[in-house]
Amino acid sequence: MTILVTGAAGFIGMHVADRLMAQGHAVVGIDNMNDYYPVSLKRDRIARLQANHGRLFTFHELDFADLDALHAALADQVIESIVHLGAQAGVRYSLINPHAYVRSNLAGHVNMLELARERRVRHLVYASSSSVYGGNDTLPFRVEDRVEHPVSLYAATKRADELMSETYAHLFRIPMTGLRFFTVYGPWGRPDMAMWIFTAKILAGDPIPVFNHGRMQRDFTYIDDIVSGIIGCLDHPPADDGAAKAGGSRAPHRLYNIGNNQPEELMHLIAVLEDAIGRKAQIDFQPMQPGDVHATYADISAISQDIGFAPTTGIDSGVPRFVQWYRDYHAAS
Repeated sequence: MTILVTGAAGFIGMHVADRLMAQGHAVVGIDNMNDYYPVSLKRDRIARLQANHGRLFTFHELDFADLDALHAALADQVIESIVHLGAQAGVRYSLINPHAYVRSNLAGHVNMLELARERRVRHLVYASSSSVYGGNDTLPFRVEDRVEHPVSLYAATKRADELMSETYAHLFRIPMTGLRFFTVYGPWGRPDMAMWIFTAKILAGDPIPVFNHGRMQRDFTYIDDIVSGIIGCLDHPPADDGAAKAGGSRAPHRLYNIGNNQPEELMHLIAVLEDAIGRKAQIDFQPMQPGDVHATYADISAISQDIGFAPTTGIDSGVPRFVQWYRDYHAAS
């Protein structure tokens, strides 16, 4: 099968493409290689995919929000399914550059929906986010919870993606699955996320910024578990049978939380990092940041029941793997 993976140079996209090709699928990757974080890391991810999989991997450097460029690049390629992971990421950056989110996460998502409609794909799996739950203080977060009050523009765009997808699934009967990711970490991760920032600063002997004075919880989810969930969903499209799906739709569209189902105190994460690195962190306690939330906790009962998703990696084993990769990557750079 030939599968389109958007955001192929990104953290999750690279790992998904790698696993798909290891299973024998051909992957067409798209990424605009923007400079939200160092492009060198994105190029290294693409180089790794090319080295590992050769002709199974085709890569197009383009902005999927540019409809003409998207059509031109894919004109001669058969696309059977889509894993749409490309987006402008980051809660805090959405306060600084909102237009980037409108272009990528709204216009770009519509382009993917149109592509799915035109090609009549077998399944479109797309990235949503746990951010859609906003300031919800009822834990764990359930896909049935109301999500009408996002606390960042990033979260609002992700919720809009879910609603647009529901419309296309209803009108055109395209099988779709939206995945609300919970704090993904692991090798080849993102430099703008806490795991990378904390590791870099602890190794450098610099203070690490700890928001809300450390009184935060996150459902940290290891990348291998995330990839297993994505591909498990991809292999099992929702049926167009009129029955209610996870998230409430009667169209062939479902929504799942995909997390570790185990919230961790931020200060405990820092302690695990200190053990893995072999150094104590200097803590710079700071107030809560606009757009942030106190806690995330995924109820994964729906995805577990439907496709057998069962995360296996807690932070006690996942964090040391990330730290070892981080050291190896920077030693080789």
